[in-house]
Amino acid sequence: MRPLTATRLKKSGLNAAGVLVVLFSVFPVYWMVATAFKPNDEIFTTRFIPFPLAPTMDHVQRVLTKGVAGHSVWQYLLNSAIVAVGTVLIGSVFALLAATAVSRFRFRFRTSFLILLLIVQMVPAEALLIPLFLMVKRLGLYDQLLGLIVVNVGFTLPFAIWMLRTFVAAVPKELEEAAAIDGASRFVTFWKVLFPLVAPGLVATSIFSFITAWNEFVFALTLINDQGKYTMPVALQFFTGQRSTDWGGIMAASTLMTIPVIAFFLLVQRRMVSGLVAGAVKG
Repeated sequence: MRPLTATRLKKSGLNAAGVLVVLFSVFPVYWMVATAFKPNDEIFTTRFIPFPLAPTMDHVQRVLTKGVAGHSVWQYLLNSAIVAVGTVLIGSVFALLAATAVSRFRFRFRTSFLILLLIVQMVPAEALLIPLFLMVKRLGLYDQLLGLIVVNVGFTLPFAIWMLRTFVAAVPKELEEAAAIDGASRFVTFWKVLFPLVAPGLVATSIFSFITAWNEFVFALTLINDQGKYTMPVALQFFTGQRSTDWGGIMAASTLMTIPVIAFFLLVQRRMVSGLVAGAVKG
């Protein structure tokens, strides 16, 4: 009985820890949504109000109708979508090609290249802000969404390559060799044999790149000057003034900003889970 009791206690403790982690992660999102529907007298109070006592749509309607800083909130969401989707599409192509090269070919400084990818991830983005600003300006991409996409691709690419390398390595080489024996070219082998098997991992990698680009703030604020080209994270700063902060507007706009990410995650969650599991088969 003792081993069984100890096992149950251990499972109960792990389950309780899991529940606490979930609550700790979900509570900020719940508080954001709840605050978006609270009237101002419930927001600016010292009392703890866990849910709206008198729910209102005023903050959401104000954000949707009046916009932010003279521009429609849909414009900011569109800009964020362009940057995020562009980052995912361009980054996925380069990441897949680089991951395939690193996994399938043996070349000089291969290990050094992989280590360099990890080192790049450790460098704070703020440390590269001035060089990136000068580079983007010289390329004529300053105040352009394309310039922001290029920078985001550069910062999400190392993680994407490192992660996709595991998925490519999990695909047996014998499949590609069999296709080559049947007369398939290297491109056909890559497109019809390797790509379908790596696609779940590509989806899993893309969602991380999407979220990173969608929530990026520092580069969007520095590399974009036209307010009409701001992304949604930058637009949220206009709710903060010198004397007061419109918390209702911030929470309503943040809730609207979260909806596309949740929708995208729900759309690809099955492929993401299968991709993560497949990537864990072989390291």
